[in-house]
Amino acid sequence: MKEVMIRLSTIQDVNRFVRIVSAADQEIDLSSGRYVVDGKSIMGIFSLDLMNPIKMSIHGDNVEEILEQVKDFTV
Repeated sequence: MKEVMIRLSTIQDVNRFVRIVSAADQEIDLSSGRYVVDGKSIMGIFSLDLMNPIKMSIHGDNVEEILEQVKDFTV
């Protein structure tokens, strides 16, 4: 498992992020405070506090590949 902090500031950021991670084989969780949601769920992401950075946890193999694809969102 790998964890990084990301920022999704706009609706366009959320849409682009979900398109990228939905194609990934890895399981991706996003957490803000005590809330954890599926990183592939637009509705789940919008339930988080997007004003602050969000912790992204990637579970599975080839995590470097997905990190490269989402590098624009890393803090």
